[in-house]
Formats: sequence, C-alpha cells, structure tokens
Amino acid sequence: MTAVENHQTAQAPPPVKATDRTVRGWLGRQPLPVRILVIVGFAILAYLLPYVGDVPVLGPQVVTQANDWGSVLFEISYFVLLAIGLNVVVGFAGLLDLGYVGFFAVGAYTVALLTSPDSNFGLKWVWLASVPVAIAVAMFSGLILGWPTLRLRGDYLAIVTLGFAEIIRIFADSAPLLRGDRGFGSIPHPPGNNPDGTAIFSVRDATPYYWLGLSIIILVILAVRNLDRSRVGRSWLAIREDEEAAEIMGVRTIKFKLWAFAIGACVAGLGGVMFAGYQGFMNSSTFVLQFSILVLAGVVMGGSGNIAGAILGGVLIAYVPERLRGIEVFGQDLFQWRFLMFGVIIILIMIFRPQGVIPSRRRAMELKDRAKEVAPE
Repeated sequence: MTAVENHQTAQAPPPVKATDRTVRGWLGRQPLPVRILVIVGFAILAYLLPYVGDVPVLGPQVVTQANDWGSVLFEISYFVLLAIGLNVVVGFAGLLDLGYVGFFAVGAYTVALLTSPDSNFGLKWVWLASVPVAIAVAMFSGLILGWPTLRLRGDYLAIVTLGFAEIIRIFADSAPLLRGDRGFGSIPHPPGNNPDGTAIFSVRDATPYYWLGLSIIILVILAVRNLDRSRVGRSWLAIREDEEAAEIMGVRTIKFKLWAFAIGACVAGLGGVMFAGYQGFMNSSTFVLQFSILVLAGVVMGGSGNIAGAILGGVLIAYVPERLRGIEVFGQDLFQWRFLMFGVIIILIMIFRPQGVIPSRRRAMELKDRAKEVAPE
C-alpha cells in the first residue's frame, strides 16, 4: 500500500452505525443549539395539537370523530404521564409493578377527600391546595408498599404489587369513608379565569386541561431525565442488569429501589390529581386492574427504559382506542375489541421487536447480547 493510500485510509470517515441512522442518532450528532430548537419546535407542535382539526386533509384523519378532541388529548396526556412514571419503575430499575393504578387512585382519592363536599372531612379545600398533599400521600404510599416488599424479586414482586392495587380497589368499594360506587361529586377544577370572567378550566372545554397536562409532562420529563443521568440513574441501571452484582459493588439496592417506587408513585399520584380535577366526579369503579395492565402494555410497546418510548406507548394506548371508536366492521364496533388488538400487537412486538418501538440503546444492546448467548452454535 502506497503512502497516498495510507493517507486516504486514515482520512476516511468512520462507518455509520445503524443506531446513528435513526432520528435520535441524527439529533444526538447536532450542536446543542440545534437540538434545543428541534425540541422546542416539537413542544410548540404539541401545544398546537388542539387545532390540528383545522388543517386541511390531515386534520380529519387525525382528529377522533366519536369523542371531543380536547377530551381525547387530555386523556392522552395523563396516560403519557403514567407511562413515564411506570417507566421509572419498570424500565429504569427493572421492577415489575402490576399495581400502578393503586397510586393513581391514592392521588385522586386524596383530592376528593380534601375538596369534595361529599367528603366526611368537610374541609372543602380548593383544588390547588390539595395538589401537594395528594402527591405527598401517593409518594408515602409508594414507600409503605416498597419497604417490606422490595426484598422480593421478579414474579413475587409482581404478585405483591398486584395485591396492593386490589386492596385499594376493594377498600374504596367497601369503606364508608370512600363511598364506594356513590363516589365523590363536585370536586373543584383548577383555578383561573379568562379576561371575560369565565373559568378557564370547566367541563365545556377540555383544551386547557390538555395544556396543563402537557406542561406537567414537560416538567416531569426534565426531572426524570436528570435523575436518569445522575448517580441514582446509574444505580437503577446496575440493579436492573444484575442486582446481586450491584450489591457486591456497594450499591444500596433497597434504597434506590425505594427511590424508584416513590418517584413512580409520585408521578402516578399527580396523574390522579389531574384526573380528579378534570372529571369532577369519581368512584371505585374508575380504578380497575385493566388500567395498570394497559399502562404497562404501553411502556413495553413503546420501549422500556426510554422516555421517548414511554411517551409513544402512552399515546398509543390512549389514542388508538378512541380513533377506533365508532368504526364498525361486520356490524361490530372496533372499540370493543381494543384489548384483543393490543394483545395481538404486543405479541407481534415481542416476536419481531422485543426491545420496543423506540428502545433505549442499552436495552437494545442487552437483548442483542442475550440473543447471541442463547443462539445455537
């Protein structure tokens, strides 16, 4: 090889990896100002989603026809919030939680007990004053559940968390304090008035609730992302990959698993706060087991361990059923078959893309390494 050929070989750019060909890979190679502009642009588009129906051709294909579009967007917002919170527990720390709806119920019931005139407490707080109390109670419930159970692993932990959700549901159904199916009415909405004196948050328009939910989601994403990149996130990663090895290396596994459960419960409680403030009424039939399974399905479909994947999963589990509502095939409303369709989709994803639609790089590498280990020689 000549000197010229050696020089050309040295100057040749490195091969582009498959992960770098994705949108995330392209964004990661851009300067910081470009990345900020792209992220801000996506956030602005998200805030403009209530008006997508006015866009010719595209609007009618996106907007749901059977339900109010603003209400669907708000439902998407709290499902995305729940998926981000559950992703902390399942995706970052590797803890299988089947009772996530229990924390959602704790946040919603705390708001109802503090604000509703139907409550035996008779406090009648405003919605905003109940928010920090509800978040604190939800976080405390996560610590209460986590302290005696996080020494369990795998299926045993899943069974205990499932039992926690059922205890909450049965207690809400039978305890006079929580009023069972009668529930709580007249739960106040978030505060705020328009210039003409009308309330910003009311049952007439769900768009302000969506904007509130989107703002909360952005704040939660920033907090969770910073945690993931901190010592706490590295400890979660070590626990998820090999808990015994993490303990040997000095990671206080119980402490950081409690961190994961408490943060996940806090986010779920915040989702319950938003839900109660929007509905104005809630009872025990709202918080069923299928709710937890649906959120977990969204995390798995989108990509466990990745915030973008959790967002996508939350959007899918909330938007797709509403988009199918009112569409009939052979005289059957497709909305009634939504759980079957999600089951089929999850099976297909587990077969063809087990890491999820938008996986974390590390999770994709872990699955690739395991596939090599079990592959026949």
